[in-house]
Amino acid sequence: MSKPPTPSLYDFEADSAFDLDQVDLEELARELKALATEIRAETNADPSADIAHLKKIERWGKLCTALGYGTAWMVPNPISGMLISQGLLTRWLLMHHISHRGYDKVPGIEAKYTSKVFGKGARRLFDWMDWIHPEAWHEEHDFLHHYHLGEDEDPDLLERNTEWMREHDVPSWLRYLFVGALSGTWKWVYYAPSTLAVMQVARARRNKEEPPEPAEMLSPFNKRGRELWMRSLIPHATWRFGIIPSLFLPLGPVAAANVFLNSIWAEIFTNIHAFLVIGPNHTGEDLYRFDAPVKSRNEFYLRQIVGSANYKCGDELGDWLQMWLNYQIEHHIWPDMTMLQYRKVQPKVKELCERMNIPYVQESVFTRARKMIDVIVGKASMIRVPAT
Repeated sequence: MSKPPTPSLYDFEADSAFDLDQVDLEELARELKALATEIRAETNADPSADIAHLKKIERWGKLCTALGYGTAWMVPNPISGMLISQGLLTRWLLMHHISHRGYDKVPGIEAKYTSKVFGKGARRLFDWMDWIHPEAWHEEHDFLHHYHLGEDEDPDLLERNTEWMREHDVPSWLRYLFVGALSGTWKWVYYAPSTLAVMQVARARRNKEEPPEPAEMLSPFNKRGRELWMRSLIPHATWRFGIIPSLFLPLGPVAAANVFLNSIWAEIFTNIHAFLVIGPNHTGEDLYRFDAPVKSRNEFYLRQIVGSANYKCGDELGDWLQMWLNYQIEHHIWPDMTMLQYRKVQPKVKELCERMNIPYVQESVFTRARKMIDVIVGKASMIRVPAT
């Protein structure tokens, strides 16, 4: 028999809100821990499937990259751009799981697939050369976002980040234009400076220094601003739009120019694709945000569930195209699982939530993208839980 609910953690009224106080947090935590033990034991008994699966996804990404650049020199075309983009997104997918130590404890895993090696130092060029610096992303995403989900401390809280549009009389058409422009440029316009700023703030705190001012990050003429340019923007731009096209010069200047133009296509596609898959994970009128920090580990589990959304799961191609972010609820409960572990545990978590009457949001990525845009432009608002 279930224990009675814990004393009230939340005190709010919302017509569409589920009463979070009715959840037995101890029972939820106990059952989730049992599921994690079960799933991890399967991998420890036979890790070969998880290792083989990781390498297969990596091969798929490399194949897209090879096909993309193998045709990019011929003529500017969106197909080559899409293939290059999918190769880039696959590297992000790998970085996401490996940075979270998802494969660190898998018996027999090669060192290059562990968080201490992947993307570190010179390996950044081969593992994850992107606008975002790996160390900065680790600080911003792995720590601040995951352990402050839906709070004001969460740097990826889209509703808060776009409040300026609701606070000012911005025309509707301009709001949608902003979303469109952001979707095609957000990795270098927003995410690269945002992640590096978080890293600099954390570093200043550790060194007992003054944190950087936001304006400092925009200028290459001061130390902190130069770090953004020298560690994030210039390395990626030089590699993607300079060095790679120049490798095709033996085929002629037209071939190199075609690669450059197709790299522009790839940049637009990878930004839009990532924006439409990453942004909706924690944004929508049916998801929660919190005005107070989490109070306990047991409450943490509940917040990860009601503050996250899944997409369609269980199909290898679909999972890959959705960057494995369609298992977002399970990923936020256990950030350090492998891709196959998420696929195995997802239906079990969904069944548990249904049994305990906990909201478990799962819809198509396109439905979730629409709900995300509604929040950004101010047509809808998330369920807000005030501090008590």
